[in-house]
Amino acid sequence: MLLGSGELGKEFVISAQRLGQHTIAVDNYENAPAMQVAHTFEVINMLDGEALQKIVEKHKPDIIVPEIEAIRTDKLFDFENMDIQVVPSAKAVNYTMNRKQIRDLASVELGIKTANYRYATTFEELTKGIEAVGFPAVIKPLMSSSGKGQSVVKKFEDLKPSWEYAISGSRGDLKEVIIEQFIPFESEITLLTVTQKNDKTLYCPPIGHRQERGDYMESWQPASIGSDQLKEAKEMANKITAALGGQGLWGVEFFLTKDEVYFSELSPRPHDTGMVTLAGTQDFNEFELHLRAILGMLIPGIELLRSGASAVILAQNEQNKPPTYIGMENAIGVNGTDLRIFGKPSTRKYRRMGVALAWANSETDMNDIRMKAMETAEKITLK
Repeated sequence: MLLGSGELGKEFVISAQRLGQHTIAVDNYENAPAMQVAHTFEVINMLDGEALQKIVEKHKPDIIVPEIEAIRTDKLFDFENMDIQVVPSAKAVNYTMNRKQIRDLASVELGIKTANYRYATTFEELTKGIEAVGFPAVIKPLMSSSGKGQSVVKKFEDLKPSWEYAISGSRGDLKEVIIEQFIPFESEITLLTVTQKNDKTLYCPPIGHRQERGDYMESWQPASIGSDQLKEAKEMANKITAALGGQGLWGVEFFLTKDEVYFSELSPRPHDTGMVTLAGTQDFNEFELHLRAILGMLIPGIELLRSGASAVILAQNEQNKPPTYIGMENAIGVNGTDLRIFGKPSTRKYRRMGVALAWANSETDMNDIRMKAMETAEKITLK
């Protein structure tokens, strides 16, 4: 049973279907992407613990795979007590769906290097927090996704609109924000980390990514990173995933400065930047790795096969029906390119509706591959 049925869930269900799994897609709206390929689906408010309990009792799943933040996560402990496997674990989901818990675990309990930070539940607490952290700073809801509610503040006049934006972008019933020191990073990476039931933890080749409005716009694999920094990132990823427990694929994000590595965030599931693996960059894409780890199948290693890049296809306005996609036949008329259209039933400004993929051999300059992915995305228009 998949709790959350967006584009990442859709690719996961496809991977599960290929290994003969029976899938149930759950979300709060009908015709969500994963519902289009699952055996059956349910439409509920996943913050409603009673509604969640009813569909679990109805379908009796062996495995529950949370895919979004807006879930009554405390119910997952009850499901584990019913001998249902929660991915990667109820503890992990409860910690990582809330930036406060995961940041305190990393910084306070595990001693992992992070940006300086404070929390706020009121505007007054926000102003005190910014005095401790300093400008510039990043303000984010404790529970959100895809960059919603996230902004950078550079002066006191920015605080009020940033506070209102963060609260409006909060998911669920948690109305609290984190104020983070802005790290003057040179690059960001995602280190997809696979924890296995009976074998060693594995790491995919690092993925670079670029964001706008707090949301991913493009990603590429492999990212350029020094061997010492990569070793440090792997050690941090191993430490925090081991503390949370369970098996599956994690998206662990880091900021890289010239000499240092800072832990940023962690997702206990396939990561949006990891959609670049759909370009065949490694022997198993991130969704196949997640599934195999969940099922307890041995993954002996992860091999980089070629270089690749992804670029998002965005909606530019809002309409309550599926758009028509113009230009697909031209977009993929170039060697080493492909598309994934997510099939979302409605649009809103900057909503991610698809992704363009590009790839080439490892000798090709990564900037050329990134450009090819972005040019492919730009050929698609939504009507």
